[in-house]
Amino acid sequence: MNKIILLNKRPHGKPTLHDFKITSEEMPAPKDSEVLLKTVYVSVDPYLRGRMNDAKSYIPAFELNKPIQSGIIAEVKESKHTDFKKGDFVSSNLDWKEYQISDGKDLVKVNKTDAKLSSYLGILGMTGLTAYLGLMEIGLPKNGETLVVSGAGGAVGTIVGQIGKLHGCRVVGLTGSDEKVSLLTSKFNFDHAINYKTAKNLKDAIKIACPNGVDIYFDNVGGEISDAVLANINKYARLPVCGAISLYNETEIQLGPRLQPLILTKSATMRGFIIGDLKEKFPAAIKQLSAWLKDDKITFSETLVKGFDNIPQAFIDLFDGKNKGKMIVEI
Repeated sequence: MNKIILLNKRPHGKPTLHDFKITSEEMPAPKDSEVLLKTVYVSVDPYLRGRMNDAKSYIPAFELNKPIQSGIIAEVKESKHTDFKKGDFVSSNLDWKEYQISDGKDLVKVNKTDAKLSSYLGILGMTGLTAYLGLMEIGLPKNGETLVVSGAGGAVGTIVGQIGKLHGCRVVGLTGSDEKVSLLTSKFNFDHAINYKTAKNLKDAIKIACPNGVDIYFDNVGGEISDAVLANINKYARLPVCGAISLYNETEIQLGPRLQPLILTKSATMRGFIIGDLKEKFPAAIKQLSAWLKDDKITFSETLVKGFDNIPQAFIDLFDGKNKGKMIVEI
């Protein structure tokens, strides 16, 4: 039998294990022009929380009692498709299943000799693309500027900071533990990091860490953390909005400072982005990330959780900050 994970209930607030259901189905068999895939690595990402709501968004909501989907690295176990052979490894957005059938559409071959297979879900996948294109297309980093990154200890944040340093920025990270503060400065080359959970006054802590103000704010979290950063922005600041993980599990609309006067008086640019809208820029971005990785100019961190049954818990753990870098489940 083949295990699958379904959306059992729509979460109210923070997801729980009861919102998921692990069940099984008969083992599938490929037909002509199809391949049988075995899941090897599963990406769990904060944006999946939004797809669990029954609400219109930029991407369709997950259906109840249907498999959840995310980025997956899989091995071709059997092929009746001319473009794939047994033993190939592929990447795509696939169901949370141990085995599944694909017609080959949207499967991208990945080479385990060029890089770790899991890296194609992280620094050489959507994570790296989000960091690179969000910063380069919207943040427009310049030598000597100050870049602040929230969610800096996460998968996207660690990469954003390193790219900022490569472009001559002073980089300050906001994260949720002293361990991650140390990691950001020792491993990821951040100039300074702040534990927002222990800072007595985050706005003042940011002001001290950024004596010349904030030119770029790469926002992964939203909420009160972002309010504190915005109080320190310079004129002509650029604010790429990548995510708002601090708000994803809220059950009521949260009210905060009214941003329009600040954006107006600072002539600042705040822009949200969906990485899929920048597809035409993917090849050049991956080429640059691959070159930096090969030359040891950037590095990455993964939190590997083992076992298919542990996918839901790994996803839930994202909201408690238990990941260092990219959270990936190894099957």
